[in-house]
Amino acid sequence: MVPPDRLLAFAVMSFLLIVVPGPSVLFVIGRALAHGRRAALTTVLGNTLGAYVLVVAVAFGVGSIVERSVVVFTTLKLAGAAYLVYLGVRAWRERRALHTLVADGGAARGTLRTFWEGFTVGVSNPKTIVFFAAVLPQFVDPARGGVPVQILVLGLVFNLIAVASDGVWGLAASTARTWFTRSPERLSLVGGIGGATMIGLGLTIAATGRKD
Repeated sequence: MVPPDRLLAFAVMSFLLIVVPGPSVLFVIGRALAHGRRAALTTVLGNTLGAYVLVVAVAFGVGSIVERSVVVFTTLKLAGAAYLVYLGVRAWRERRALHTLVADGGAARGTLRTFWEGFTVGVSNPKTIVFFAAVLPQFVDPARGGVPVQILVLGLVFNLIAVASDGVWGLAASTARTWFTRSPERLSLVGGIGGATMIGLGLTIAATGRKD
């Protein structure tokens, strides 16, 4: 098991990293503005589960492949960036239909579909797996044995903090969106902003390189 002092130190470090808005927060905000509260929270859950799959990969050695291979890293990075741009373009194109969907009481996105979209973005982020591969082992105590289990526990702590923080951001953004639902023009505008946010995030990730 992870020593309590190391677990606490990791939790504090994780909290300080997570509360500062990053790509994950921007993605959730974009979804909240484009599709509302349920889509935002479902996205958070999907994205977090995808990120935890990366923790599992690190725990069992797969993470080192991404960390060391420029080709694998770049392939995953561009695939994830392209998917974000695709989601953003789709949100932008559908922005004028948002008011009709809200007025009819229908969800702008199916829950399962939204979940898997968030999961896909979370699991295709190579920077996350490189971060986990570089940071998680530093808080593991090999003398206690069960290194993979210790990594899984640390990753769980990180993702629990992340889901709480991202959920708050999603709720805040969706609350602001509520005001826009009173006007078709305003709702179309905020839906477009949400789409543009995801497109910009995808392009930023694609343009960001490794620090070897």
